[in-house]
Amino acid sequence: MKKIISTDKAPSAIGPYSQAVEAGGLIFISGQLPIDPSGGNMAPADIKAQTEAVIKNLEGILRSEGLGLENIVKTTVYMADLGQFAQMNEVYGGFFGVNPPARATIEVKALPKAALVEIEAIAAR
Repeated sequence: MKKIISTDKAPSAIGPYSQAVEAGGLIFISGQLPIDPSGGNMAPADIKAQTEAVIKNLEGILRSEGLGLENIVKTTVYMADLGQFAQMNEVYGGFFGVNPPARATIEVKALPKAALVEIEAIAAR
């Protein structure tokens, strides 16, 4: 059985998918873009600002379920330019410095809305 998770603490889905789905005690969070959920605006075209906005969106979804970033066990980071990896990693590390989740980082040709970074996550309840 699955539970659909939807909150106004993260951007609404822009297609036929859910913000997150819970099944078997795991929460699968769809890729989050650097969009401000309150106004719908993109974060500035700066990898650090966008990484922070994306992680705050992940956190908003988790907080709506009474959880936090510490519940994340795996992330996948999609970047438009791996040349900006060090800057993304610096911000990411600020959120996940202690006992960080497993992670994969992948360079892609393009991301929706010309974002520089998108992150999906799996969390455990």
